[in-house]
Amino acid sequence: MQTHLSEQARALPRGEEAEAILRSCVHCGFCNATCPTYQLLGDELDGPRGRIYLMKQVLEGHEPSASTLQHLDRCLTCRNCETTCPSGVQYHNLLDIGRAVVEEWIPRPLGERALRAGLRAVVPHAGLFKTLVRTGNAFRPLLPEALKAKLPRQIRPAQPRPEARHERHVLMLEGCVQPGLSPNTNAAAARVLDRLGVSVVPAREAGCCGAVDYHLNAQGAGLDRARRNIDAWWPAIESGAEAIIQTASGCGAFVKDYGHLLKDDPHYAAKAERVAQLAKDLVEVLRDAPLESLGIRSDLRLAFHCPCTLQHAQKLGGAVESLLTRLGFHLTPVPDAHLCCGSAGTYSITQPELSRQLRDNKLNALESGQPQVIATANIGCQTHLDGAGRTPVRHWIELVDEAMS
Repeated sequence: MQTHLSEQARALPRGEEAEAILRSCVHCGFCNATCPTYQLLGDELDGPRGRIYLMKQVLEGHEPSASTLQHLDRCLTCRNCETTCPSGVQYHNLLDIGRAVVEEWIPRPLGERALRAGLRAVVPHAGLFKTLVRTGNAFRPLLPEALKAKLPRQIRPAQPRPEARHERHVLMLEGCVQPGLSPNTNAAAARVLDRLGVSVVPAREAGCCGAVDYHLNAQGAGLDRARRNIDAWWPAIESGAEAIIQTASGCGAFVKDYGHLLKDDPHYAAKAERVAQLAKDLVEVLRDAPLESLGIRSDLRLAFHCPCTLQHAQKLGGAVESLLTRLGFHLTPVPDAHLCCGSAGTYSITQPELSRQLRDNKLNALESGQPQVIATANIGCQTHLDGAGRTPVRHWIELVDEAMS
């Protein structure tokens, strides 16, 4: 694609990157075939090709409109288009750049600004979020249905974690919403790893991965969180921690991007690249382990929802399914497994109507094989899908832990 970026765009910190991404796009339109919002809305500007054209216009000096902002907001950042693209267009990076430029031009309505500020004030803070979840559950009968759907139907308390006792040790990102919504998930991961001879070393100073701030266009705040996590993990990395494990694939996708996002930071570039190399989704560690030693035999029928951040961002589609099959679980078929469930971080709150449509379509696909339970690998997807009140949705590692026990 030919580009003629404006002087202002060329002067952006990521201006050269934006131009390179635009030039890599051949405008073939293959991306639209797998774009969830294009499939729902049928509007060229609500597909990747149209959004790329909008961002190109803005970066070439054309003034955006409120409609431009709306079309970019509707993008799930599911990165399905990147999996489909034959030219390897790094769409998500272009979207980060384009959204920041457009939002400087177009002021959001007060209600939108308040909602986004509220999300940033609450979601990344694990303690505050957990308190609000507990309060919400206490007053659940009084809440409107829309709020009830955001609370888990059942919170399983965290069971005891084993003490660190193995020579092999890893770090684990605890996350910001998972401790409140599904506190037993990380504990279950620690127990399974312990059985396989790997200890989880705590790093209490580490917090939110930064994705919430970054994708709500507070990119500086998101990168500051990344730097704090790097500082928190670094002593353990120097002491030989072999991986930084994430049980939430959304966090994992962002942590694996630290090296790219901080490549121009002279103080953190090298450390960020090292952290990105050590970042592993839980399945990447377990799939090479002697799983047979766990002694699991299960006839549970389950459907696996592979989150977009696992299959499209981390390129680990099929990894969890293969692991669960090795362990004896019976996996039911899932049509259109590549499509997004509509959770997409805070998307289910900022774009509730589109999110519900995508959720219901995804549940219809997941339930088509009549599973007893739906398993997933991301807390956002888990809460979003379970909020429909249909087939129970769990993190896959909890099912493994229960079968092991």
